[in-house]
Amino acid sequence: MKQLIFLVLFLPIIGIIAQEKTSRELSGGIVLQKTQNLYIENGVGLDYTCDRLLKKKIHIKGTYLSSRLGSAVGSNAIKQDYFILGADYRFFSDKPLQLLAGLNTGLFTADYEDAIFDDLPSTSLLLAIETGLNYKFKQIPLSASLTIGYNVRNGNGVDIPGSLFPVFYKVGFMYRFDNLFNK
Repeated sequence: MKQLIFLVLFLPIIGIIAQEKTSRELSGGIVLQKTQNLYIENGVGLDYTCDRLLKKKIHIKGTYLSSRLGSAVGSNAIKQDYFILGADYRFFSDKPLQLLAGLNTGLFTADYEDAIFDDLPSTSLLLAIETGLNYKFKQIPLSASLTIGYNVRNGNGVDIPGSLFPVFYKVGFMYRFDNLFNK
């Protein structure tokens, strides 16, 4: 099931990349998320932009995050997975330091690992707003971002998993595959 969700979220990005004939950027890397008062979730992300997306001001991104790669390693923390697809607008996109504002959606799952918790909700659609800073290094094909976000749909424990907290912080390090497209 998780592989299918991953493909559904990332295939549209691959389709866009294949059709473009303009200057474009694809970045991939690691993303670290800290949910306020709860878990650390780590994972991987992709970021894509091109001239047709408002001259590289719009970035389409996909991320997989999991507490399995964070707080749940070697502990009894709830194993949570996030499958995220989003877009953000980059202010000052021609400068190294960029301000960003975006909207994310996707799927959240919680694996409670015990049948006693089967009556609790374990999945939810995600809807989150996010803002922060991105620094694009000039000498090396690397960018770093620091963002804060708010899950509009957050957990109440009744119909949305209670471990889906509203406020989160993210740090991302992305490698730009500049030579992949621009030859």
